[in-house]
Amino acid sequence: MPASSDPTDPASRSTKRFAAKRDAILAAAAEAINDQSAKGMTFADVASRVGLNTTSVTYYFRRKEDLASACFEHTLASLQAMLDEAMIEPTPEARVARYLRINFDRLARIQRGEETAFAVLSDLRAMEEPFRGKLMAGWQRVFRNTRLLWGDPAERAAKDLNGARAHVLLENTFWLSAWLTRYELDEYPRVEARLMDVFRGGLAAPGARWAPHLLTLDDDEREPGRAAFLRAATTLINQLGYRGASVQKIARELNVTKGSFYHHLDAKDELVAECYRRSFDIIADAQARAHDGSGSVWQMLSDVVATLLDVQFSERGPLLRTTALSGLPAGEREVMIDRSNRIARRFAGMIADGIAEGSVHAVDPLVASQALMALQNAAFDMRKWAGTMPRERAVAFYASTVMFGLFDARVLA
Repeated sequence: MPASSDPTDPASRSTKRFAAKRDAILAAAAEAINDQSAKGMTFADVASRVGLNTTSVTYYFRRKEDLASACFEHTLASLQAMLDEAMIEPTPEARVARYLRINFDRLARIQRGEETAFAVLSDLRAMEEPFRGKLMAGWQRVFRNTRLLWGDPAERAAKDLNGARAHVLLENTFWLSAWLTRYELDEYPRVEARLMDVFRGGLAAPGARWAPHLLTLDDDEREPGRAAFLRAATTLINQLGYRGASVQKIARELNVTKGSFYHHLDAKDELVAECYRRSFDIIADAQARAHDGSGSVWQMLSDVVATLLDVQFSERGPLLRTTALSGLPAGEREVMIDRSNRIARRFAGMIADGIAEGSVHAVDPLVASQALMALQNAAFDMRKWAGTMPRERAVAFYASTVMFGLFDARVLA
């Protein structure tokens, strides 16, 4: 017989208590994952966050992997529910606007303490089987359903473009938590509208064309062994997260001994910091070289964006994802966040100059700069997608999502 729904029934009260405690454990675990990664999460930490002992947590989740997997499954289910709600709208633009509004409303509730954040998905690839396969299949369903916000095109090129749009939309909504708290709660609706302005019309002023020049960057080959080491480490950290990319795995990727690692760097924290410095140096170098060139600000922005995407999609890349920041000690993490903010402010300054010049669409420069940060940060995940087409085309498709907006099909012409 089904369980009673009578609130006075002891069995019903017991079921509700079980569900409530399980939900509290999941919320605490999600918080721990976001702070320390799935591999860094411990039962003891989760238990302390909900006022339980470790044995009580293991009553609900026998292994740490079970708990992490349940957190990620909750995130995927939440994303799917949000997409289902957005799909009610009749047009792609209305669906994207609805999806964005749902995300802003959720983050506002979190900020007010009415809801807890769900676990970020950066550690999915670091999960062991059989969890990894199931979770990655769930992520693929979310991605495909996000792509369907633009409909189901018959042509391969349109499908490729919609894939880029879906990825940039998802990444921007994930990236919101990194910068939205700089605004007061009552500003959230305005920020939402300004981000939708970027999604709707992009950065291009009327008549602007996509004709970028790839910039020649200062690739530091004074220590080619060290440069190769940092590229390999960056790739593995992007794939497996800070804790998933062990020193042994990095050394194996380069076919060297663990001792060779310590020849280049003294500790793993130093490795991540060096990977960040390399990535930020590449972005800053692209920005500086674009400023040294001639042409409009639109041309400068096009050159920077195209160059960084080319790096991400090529053997010269990748750039380190911001998700690895949680693995760094607090002091080092703050240094890297400050560097990231300076890069974003430089993008904002370029956009403001372009608006004054008339070559860039009138958007909120601070909001648009964060869309550019999300764009270049997420491109690593699309390397396989980019490898199915000529590099120039992949760069144009992916860049168009912010440069021309999420609904402009001129890039297909």
